[in-house]
Amino acid sequence: MDLQDDFVKRMIEEFVPIHKFLGLQLLEIKKDDVKVRVPFRAEVVGDIRSNRWHGGIITTVMDSVGGSVGRTHLSSLKDKMATIDIKVDFLNPAHGKAIIIEGKTLRLRSRIFFANMKCWLEEDPNKEVLAVGRGVYNFIRLQKS
Repeated sequence: MDLQDDFVKRMIEEFVPIHKFLGLQLLEIKKDDVKVRVPFRAEVVGDIRSNRWHGGIITTVMDSVGGSVGRTHLSSLKDKMATIDIKVDFLNPAHGKAIIIEGKTLRLRSRIFFANMKCWLEEDPNKEVLAVGRGVYNFIRLQKS
């Protein structure tokens, strides 16, 4: 891991307060692809009867992962991104275990970035998809590369 990768890892895991609160762990980052792990704990429960993840928490992490994929295309720290829209479809319940969320570039235009995300339980050997998402982000390069 080089110095820039270390900075991105620290930014994702430590500098963004919601990421730090949720305990995001960067597993992989490369151009067009980001993968994070989020540990399960009581604060992420949305259905106390069945100990399932809250869909809003999953959506929040998907948005963060989509934005992180977009950041793999930034040319400087002065470039900016902001979420325009995010859509998440929940396909299966996310029971009380850690989740993995992966994001990939779908399309990059001059000012708009599209990312696809998916979520599965960490311990599921079949990686049954629990949720899929698509994020659209405003992408502004302030400095030409």
